[in-house]
Amino acid sequence: MNFKRIFLILLIASAYNSFAQKDGYWDKERATTKEILVSAGDRIVVKTEDLPVGTTEIVYRITLLDKNQQMANSLVSLLKSIPDPYGIGQGSAGAVFLMSNISGDDQCTYSLFTSSENTKKYITDGKVDNACFSQKEPVSKDAKRISLDKNSCLKENTKAIWFGFESKNWFLSQKVVLEVVPWVDVKLNRGWNQDNKNEIISLCKTSTMAQKMANSDDFCVCILEKIMKQYRYSEFQKLLAVEKTKVYKDFGNACYKDADISKNVYNDLRNQVSGLIKQQKYNEAIPKLGTIINDGKATALDYNSIGYCYILTKQYAKALKFLQEGEKLDETELLIKLNLAHVYLVSDNYSDAKAIYKKYQNQNVTDSMSWKDKTKSDFTIFEKAGLPSKDFEKVLKLYN
Repeated sequence: MNFKRIFLILLIASAYNSFAQKDGYWDKERATTKEILVSAGDRIVVKTEDLPVGTTEIVYRITLLDKNQQMANSLVSLLKSIPDPYGIGQGSAGAVFLMSNISGDDQCTYSLFTSSENTKKYITDGKVDNACFSQKEPVSKDAKRISLDKNSCLKENTKAIWFGFESKNWFLSQKVVLEVVPWVDVKLNRGWNQDNKNEIISLCKTSTMAQKMANSDDFCVCILEKIMKQYRYSEFQKLLAVEKTKVYKDFGNACYKDADISKNVYNDLRNQVSGLIKQQKYNEAIPKLGTIINDGKATALDYNSIGYCYILTKQYAKALKFLQEGEKLDETELLIKLNLAHVYLVSDNYSDAKAIYKKYQNQNVTDSMSWKDKTKSDFTIFEKAGLPSKDFEKVLKLYN
């Protein structure tokens, strides 16, 4: 029974370890292990190995050894049995587990700094004003876990850590063993921290595609995700300017075709067009409608809108062309029929216009507006825009 329980516990631990390792790993290749001799009553500073990109946690152990003592177990070997840093952080038990089972009689105090500049005052007078952490009570051994992403001083982009040691032995030198092992987050290891992501988003928002949109957030996040998947940040930074431009263009085109993003893009353009038409800025509305049409996303109403804008800018041939294209998409759309009648009328083709005006005069162009009311409303706008109006009264008399 006991054997079965032990086997089950080992199996669960193994499974948990495999699962957790997918999120990160202890980087034993870039762990720091240094033995330092500190002269009696002296202070010394030791720099760790450079921390790998994506380091979010560190575990360190400090052990003071008497002459000829050797470490029984390295910190790296102990961490092999712990799948992630959070297994250490569950109270004091985790730290005790990491403790060396040996130490000397000597003691020291120590402090952590983020640069060699910050250690100068410490070396001179022992002041720890610039330290991120300071162990002020002398110890013969110590072990701690520090989360860089939760520490206001030690942050994710910290390149290395400087440990300052002060001997509390006033007669003999002492040997200090410093061990530091970084935990590397697999995703962050690709170099994409918050600042780097914001850099890509900001550049995206200045692109031509993004500026077509009222809200380009989803579009730019889509590009960011594709770049992050394809490149490490350092790899992306090494690309030539023309190569980066091509990357933005290719991924932008792919994201632009995404169904949800595409829908939002064209709906944004339609909303912008609607606002411009209300402000009588027809010349500004036309290229936006042209984008929708050229991208193959136009509805019959989009063709109707661009035809209407061309009428009001006195480009009657273009108006006729696009209205006829829209008519092919929806033969029942009466707004298109009415604008076709308008084009014929202002182009001095009264007979073709008259046939259309009379045919649909008793119908509604929308669920709330009649054909007749819409005609009168349009004629008022056309007169203000200076369109040919000599036949407007003749058309309105048809309705009587």
